[in-house]
Amino acid sequence: MRVHRAVTALVAAVLLALLPNAAQAAESYPDPRPLTGQQIIHDPTVLRLKSGQYVAYSTGGVIGARLSKDLKHWDDAGNAFAEPPSWWYEYNDTGDPWAPDISYRAGRYWLYYAVSSWGTNHSAIGVATSPSGLPGTWTDHGKVFTSETTDTWNAIDPAITRADGRLWMSFGSYWTGIRMVELNPHTGKARANTPVHHLATRPDAPYAVEGPYIVKHGRHFYLFASYDACCSGVNSTYKIKVGRSTTITGPYVDSTGKPMLEGGGDLLLEGHGRYVGTGGQSVFQDRGRDILAYHYYDAEDEGTPKLGLNQLNWTKTGWPVVT
Repeated sequence: MRVHRAVTALVAAVLLALLPNAAQAAESYPDPRPLTGQQIIHDPTVLRLKSGQYVAYSTGGVIGARLSKDLKHWDDAGNAFAEPPSWWYEYNDTGDPWAPDISYRAGRYWLYYAVSSWGTNHSAIGVATSPSGLPGTWTDHGKVFTSETTDTWNAIDPAITRADGRLWMSFGSYWTGIRMVELNPHTGKARANTPVHHLATRPDAPYAVEGPYIVKHGRHFYLFASYDACCSGVNSTYKIKVGRSTTITGPYVDSTGKPMLEGGGDLLLEGHGRYVGTGGQSVFQDRGRDILAYHYYDAEDEGTPKLGLNQLNWTKTGWPVVT
């Protein structure tokens, strides 16, 4: 009997390990890592700088900044900019930017961000560069890509990916979902007359999918996106889904083969316990590990948005799992 039970347990463990998103399939989601210091954040983008420090930029302020030496304790570091560049006011009255994305290439740090107003796709994505990546050192270079009310996409939530020597920007929120354009690697801006590729959407209005982030792992590109509603504290329903493709422009499918353009996507992380509305995600590498950064709304702190960090591991079939 003991041998039979042991064999049964072993078979079950092997089958579970082969499942995509095994922990998530069993609805067992890990809590974010314990953090200290300034944890309040929304739409985080995190990077380990050449100096060894970690920086996190986010929605809020003039692109709010946090700094850490160990990924555990975070200090408030002010804002990326001392004041909004004047052109931001073309897209909202306050000059508030949203959902930044930080990356490093060609000897400089690049910070992409969006300016818009709630409920409209009169929006723009901008870019700034810095020699150090630290707040207060950024030089703004203006618009990268825009959308107007006549467009079927929304130019917010940018994320940069390099592939085969080319530079790509995924973006999008509602308005038929996630899109992608190619950028000029020298200027960091959209190429003239660049095609707009469609990566993911939902079958029904309001097409609640946004905040894309694409990473390469093995021979696949993985598209992470936030589904459903953010920004409502403990009533937020954000969750993170993922699909993959062998080419960066898609088509992206989930583990069952369902296209993300038809509402597909494997559930990677959703709210559980005090950690409500997990989303606004990005992925960064730290000493060879893939780390998922996101915000959640703390149900034990009046729905305050806070920073969540978890490691991404990969199953034998090549699907990410949050640990």
